[in-house]
Amino acid sequence: MNKSFDKKALRERLLQERLHLEDRLARADALQDIMRIWLVGRPDTVIGAYWPIKGEFDPLPALHRWKEDGELLDEPQRRRIGLPVVNKVHKTLTFHAWYPGCPMEEDAYGIPKPKDTEMLVPTLLFVPCVGYGPGGYRLGYGGGFYDRTLASLQPRPFTVGLGFTNGFIDDFEPEEHDLPLDAILNDNGVVWPVGRG
Repeated sequence: MNKSFDKKALRERLLQERLHLEDRLARADALQDIMRIWLVGRPDTVIGAYWPIKGEFDPLPALHRWKEDGELLDEPQRRRIGLPVVNKVHKTLTFHAWYPGCPMEEDAYGIPKPKDTEMLVPTLLFVPCVGYGPGGYRLGYGGGFYDRTLASLQPRPFTVGLGFTNGFIDDFEPEEHDLPLDAILNDNGVVWPVGRG
């Protein structure tokens, strides 16, 4: 069955499910822990993430902890977190430095973004998933921002999808232009790559 025609309906169903998860706080706590453990040993010092909307998992507490942990290493590291800023003309994202309390403003879509902070180039990028399927494929919001951004970033960052367990679609069929993520984490652990982590 060709799923391209019903992606919109699937996206809407998953968004509604996510917004009404009764145990979302418990799932979010579990995913915070999984994310923090997964980051241990990663060499990255600049990580791109996102400001959570529409019931998305919030990666920023775990990333702030990762940033602080870098200062406690035997050889302290300056770790940086970047949040996306939308380029409406090219429909791509750039990442600008974020830290708790940093000045923010709304972008053209009403999503908070860092205001007047420096641009960063992440080597690891956490991406929100509306849904995801076998092989590391992600269902996003349908705007194509991440696909275009990843196509333009050199070198391409390691990409990690974040989502809740209910977002898994076992019969998800990617389209030709879809690129798999390098890893996917959910509140049960590492979903992709299978058998690692």
